[in-house]
Amino acid sequence: MSAPTTDADARTADPPRRGPDLDPGRAVPAEGIDAGVPWHYGDPLREQRVLTTAAGVIDQSHRDVVTVTGADRLGWLHSICSQHLSELADGQSVEALVLSPHGHVEQHWQLTELGEQVWIDTEPGAAPVVLDYLEKMRFLKRVQPQDVSDDWAVLALAGPSAQNVLEAAGLPVPGAGAALSIADAGFVRRVRPWTEASAPEFALVLPRAEAAQVAAKLRSAGAEPVGTWAYAALRIDQLRPRLGLETDHRTIPHEVGWIDTAVHLNKGCYRGQETVARVHNLGKPPRRLVRVHLSGMTDVLPEPGTPVESGGRTVGFVGTAMQHHELGPVALAVVKRNLPADASLSVAGEPVAIDAG
Repeated sequence: MSAPTTDADARTADPPRRGPDLDPGRAVPAEGIDAGVPWHYGDPLREQRVLTTAAGVIDQSHRDVVTVTGADRLGWLHSICSQHLSELADGQSVEALVLSPHGHVEQHWQLTELGEQVWIDTEPGAAPVVLDYLEKMRFLKRVQPQDVSDDWAVLALAGPSAQNVLEAAGLPVPGAGAALSIADAGFVRRVRPWTEASAPEFALVLPRAEAAQVAAKLRSAGAEPVGTWAYAALRIDQLRPRLGLETDHRTIPHEVGWIDTAVHLNKGCYRGQETVARVHNLGKPPRRLVRVHLSGMTDVLPEPGTPVESGGRTVGFVGTAMQHHELGPVALAVVKRNLPADASLSVAGEPVAIDAG
């Protein structure tokens, strides 16, 4: 089995930036969009159990980081994305989307206001797209966007013991929707839980030169290295979409759950708002995100973008597919909303079933 590759692979054309080397002797590198960080450390199923029973630290240093400074930053960003940002307080953290004029998802941001600047961490290789959009929308505003990805890195810490690990490592523990500065440099933000049963998860945005030292503190405090395979399995379990994997050029926020996490429904005009409001009021998005159980008849998992078919017709596409330590081979898929509950589905000629749970 090989790591999945997607059309987003083009975003990894440049040599990957150096990460913190959590366990270089055992690390198996990822490919495609996650090139440059470990796919697993020799036992991905065990790593999944770490995320459900203890705490795992995940190298996400390939993610891009953009900062926005200037007196007009919050009001300006408020006007050009889906989230309410004009009154964002210092230390607050939210998700946001950039939509096309027709309401289709183009960008996904994790956004934090801290230290009189906005921090945006986003998908690997996405910074040029983000900066291009911001520069086009600047006009005469007093703002200065900058790609700082070469100097800043992201680590994730997840699992039931994650908060205890932060405390033992002497790092701040932010509350819901919040971020707190680290004494030396950088900050910790709490990741919004996707289910009531979600274990705590945090993202640490750190100077790249200090990421290895912070990672060592987390490991000494009890966290274990976990690769992108195990983290992706956690996403599948929680129905958490990822830009470029569970989205295509037609995706609207309602279809993948971002309408609840990354869109503010009572803010002023922004690009794509008409579609957001219309679909929200009608309550009928054309597609929906589901978890599907794969047949397991082959060790080869479907690539992102593989069609989901029913009766010879394409009714959706597969996003992330992984071997789950409890569920077996599973995947996220985006399928037509009005698909009958008893429809016979297949992916790459093999039967699949939508998880009703």
